[in-house]
Amino acid sequence: MGSSSETKQNSLLSSEPGIQRTQYPYVTGSSVVALKYKDGILMAADMGGSYGSTLRYKSVERIKPVGKHSLIGASGEISDFQEIMRYLDEQVLNDNMWDDGNSLGPKEIHSYLTRVMYNRRNKFDPLWNTLLLGGVKKGQKFLGMVTMIGVNFEENHVATGFGNHMAQPILRSEWHENLTFEEGVALLEKCMRVLLYRDRSAVNKFQIAKITEEGVTISQPYALKTFWGFKAFENPTAGAEGSW
Repeated sequence: MGSSSETKQNSLLSSEPGIQRTQYPYVTGSSVVALKYKDGILMAADMGGSYGSTLRYKSVERIKPVGKHSLIGASGEISDFQEIMRYLDEQVLNDNMWDDGNSLGPKEIHSYLTRVMYNRRNKFDPLWNTLLLGGVKKGQKFLGMVTMIGVNFEENHVATGFGNHMAQPILRSEWHENLTFEEGVALLEKCMRVLLYRDRSAVNKFQIAKITEEGVTISQPYALKTFWGFKAFENPTAGAEGSW
């Protein structure tokens, strides 16, 4: 009896932390935009990492290859994205160890991600990301999205974050299924330029990745040409109502 009361008292005095939850994302990435084009999938993202409202990091890679046939891009908490990549690396390794001549395709990886995100949501410990997953296998192009609570769908063009509001109207207007590589890159750059103008979390340092039957290619970081002389930028609060 005495030992159990001592154990209870020691547990109450223990300084060890309890179970921790991701209550709020700390270092986050902004929009990712992706689309299907004639030969495969194109995906674009900037390289900014914001610590709260401070654009703290400017070389964060948020587009990664997954296995032989897939490409993933993430907005949201960077450390959670790193955890997701560890999950995916483990899946790809386990798949390779079978050595059966087959390999995970984008549909399988997308399905796996939906289960991971929904499972963590049900534990009230979500991975604070929105994920884009694209790929090509056996001539079939795939592009889908998974949110932090497991909501998922497939589409010809997708975007996360502010891109869902500002890039999607451009994509709906100008996308078509026979886009060439050059036309697809130009369309993504147009979307990213609009986001750079309008999203305070965006940085003018981008990567564009493509995946085809031949494999994954991720560009070196580069900047877009911009013009800040628009009259709307000179006095953005002109005509605004309110006490400010």
